[in-house]
Amino acid sequence: MIELGVHRLPNRVFVAPMAGVTDRPFRRLCRRLGAGYAVSEMAASNPRLWHTVKSSRRLDHQGETSPIAVQLAGSDPAMMAEAARFNVDRGAQVIDINMGCPAKKVCNVAAGSALMADEALALRIVEAVVAAVDVPVTVKMRTGTDRTQRNALALARAMESAGVRMLAIHGRSRACAFGGEAEYETIAQVVGAVGIPVVANGDIDSAAKAAFVLARTGAAAVMIGRAAQGRPWIFREIDHFLQTGRMLPAPTLEEFGAVLRDHLVDHYAFYGEDAGPRIARKHIGWYIDGWCDSQAVRPSEAARSAALRAEINRCESPERQLALLDAYLEHAHDDQVQLH
Repeated sequence: MIELGVHRLPNRVFVAPMAGVTDRPFRRLCRRLGAGYAVSEMAASNPRLWHTVKSSRRLDHQGETSPIAVQLAGSDPAMMAEAARFNVDRGAQVIDINMGCPAKKVCNVAAGSALMADEALALRIVEAVVAAVDVPVTVKMRTGTDRTQRNALALARAMESAGVRMLAIHGRSRACAFGGEAEYETIAQVVGAVGIPVVANGDIDSAAKAAFVLARTGAAAVMIGRAAQGRPWIFREIDHFLQTGRMLPAPTLEEFGAVLRDHLVDHYAFYGEDAGPRIARKHIGWYIDGWCDSQAVRPSEAARSAALRAEINRCESPERQLALLDAYLEHAHDDQVQLH
């Protein structure tokens, strides 16, 4: 069992922070469906941005299960320290430092995974944040700047000495972004070199893959990112398999529909009737694509799903989006009945 300060995490299957994805509705859903820990999408360290609508939403943790973990992005140690204090004052129980994001707009300001190229600055940031708050500080990073410069091991040792309580490592370099395959050797090396929990991230898309990565790396936990988009029940599937060695059955169409509807209702309440439907489009697309893939649907049904997505993307009303989904689910149910 992993402990973060006074918090004992219930399992070792975590939600990765993803900008534009792991908002409060999604985090709450993933926790309800078996995730043992969730980190918020990254929040800006720049105080000029703290009171914008976007930042206010990212700092909204109402109804979330402890521990509430907030990820910060920035490249100025003093600013990062102040942002950490600001968030702890507003309920954050863990502060996570983003040294893993490969996005150009983040790296171009020397933040995210760009920090791995400046080890001295990275450590100054860690030291400043650890000194600023009395909650656990964690770091999410990559293997290095590119495949020839893998410095995660050196940074991990230094960060542990500086007071970091847990590390999450994506098995790709900054240069790799999300291309190619994740490698786990670097993560295994870090696990063998530090005494704090190390979390493995990258290309974990099934219960079997999670078990393989844990065995390959010796990591304390796994962190799931893109594989949870449209498939939030992956957390309970992995947790169940790790505990029992048995696979859970896939969700029924009825549960699929109920989960999607619950997610959307919470989503609309969070974002409002104007922004909610627009922001929901990507989630709906992920759900529908995932369902079609899992059911190996016929070409005619795939075409209908594509048409539904197009209509949803034109829809700006929560009620209309839900009505379209209800009609789609009813049609999918009728197809299942006919097949049986």
